[in-house]
Amino acid sequence: MSKPLYTQLSRRESQIMDIIYHLGEATVAQVLERMPDPPGYNSVRITLGILEKKGYLRHRQDGQRYVYAPVVPPEKAKRSVMGHLLKTFFAGSTSHAVLTLLDMSSSRISDAELDEIAAWIEQARAEQNARKG
Repeated sequence: MSKPLYTQLSRRESQIMDIIYHLGEATVAQVLERMPDPPGYNSVRITLGILEKKGYLRHRQDGQRYVYAPVVPPEKAKRSVMGHLLKTFFAGSTSHAVLTLLDMSSSRISDAELDEIAAWIEQARAEQNARKG
């Protein structure tokens, strides 16, 4: 899918996609259970069909029910959304995005999480140095 995820979706479509990505796959009833201010069953069913026609979802049949799953794997979706976010709000700067995230969660981030982030940075630096030669 060439367009960034979610940028072409309505609020309800985005809510539904969030729920399905969170669950991995879902039926209409499961989506309805998790929606804030849920519309009617048929509205959700129709919206799932629209998302499928747009290429965001696929379904499989489980008895009488359709079970919907995202077409784009979660890791690829994360990269697409983050790429769009970086371009739109951070002028492509990964460091500005990371600093914003750290600033937002500075009072809630644990030492273990900081250690994990530091390890990822070291790994990224080592991989970058290996590519350089």
